[in-house]
Amino acid sequence: MNEYTLPILFGITTGTLTRLYMLRTDYRQYPTYLHGKIIHLALGFIAAGLGAVAIPSILNEEFTAITFLTLAASQFREVRNMERNTLTELDSYEMVPRGKTYIEGIAIAFESRNYLVIFTSLVSVLGYLLFNIWIGILFAVISLIISKILMSGGRIADIVDVEYMEPRFDGAGLYVDNIYIMNIGLPQRQEEILRYGMGFILKPKNFNSRSTIANLGQRQAILHDVSTALGVYRDSGTPALVPLAKRDLDDGRVAVFVLPQEKNIDKALKIIGAVPTLENAIRMPTERNTSKEGS
Repeated sequence: MNEYTLPILFGITTGTLTRLYMLRTDYRQYPTYLHGKIIHLALGFIAAGLGAVAIPSILNEEFTAITFLTLAASQFREVRNMERNTLTELDSYEMVPRGKTYIEGIAIAFESRNYLVIFTSLVSVLGYLLFNIWIGILFAVISLIISKILMSGGRIADIVDVEYMEPRFDGAGLYVDNIYIMNIGLPQRQEEILRYGMGFILKPKNFNSRSTIANLGQRQAILHDVSTALGVYRDSGTPALVPLAKRDLDDGRVAVFVLPQEKNIDKALKIIGAVPTLENAIRMPTERNTSKEGS
């Protein structure tokens, strides 16, 4: 062993443990257990190795070794493509699809977490070599905290107030509060909807929030998460039982209509509030540069 062996092993260990920490399977059941996790842990190990050897390479003036980091960037972009293609194929078999915006958000998250692993390994080895192993551990803990903050993201509860509202019929029209959802003419279907259906009103907290929840991908993510956690009362070929989210054009509120197998209002409110705010759906019209307006 040479003087860099232990620091490199230390960096690989901290980076791999960071990826293990960030790899979680919740009610959405992704990544899948077990093989999906193995793939991401293996990629995390590779990313940790790349980050761990960067500092020793610089200290030894082996600057060509840094080019491996650029190679890693191209390889981890393939991770995003892999996740996107896999989830897109699977989405066609979902009772309530995730939607392309949600899929793209998941793919970006898996790519970015490999970069966080490289960062953790790099700073851990840097602390080890410049000071000692305890400073390396301190740097690793700080990197883990930063990774936790960056991986958390925003939630729907941060931008809207969620309120339960019982669905109702006005003739053949299905409404949640005063927002029209769809037309159901069959009395049998109306009975099923009133028995199993749940309605929620999402009230935006500001103008930016109104634009964000207007995004179709963000609304589809809400429908998917609620249906995944509580089940969905429908089968293929039953368009009348499809969960929907419709917008009030006057004030920007969004009505969410779902048909869960487990009709639990409190649980549904928590799930809707915990739905991630999709990066690709976020809009900030109030941030536009008004000084460049036309005359």
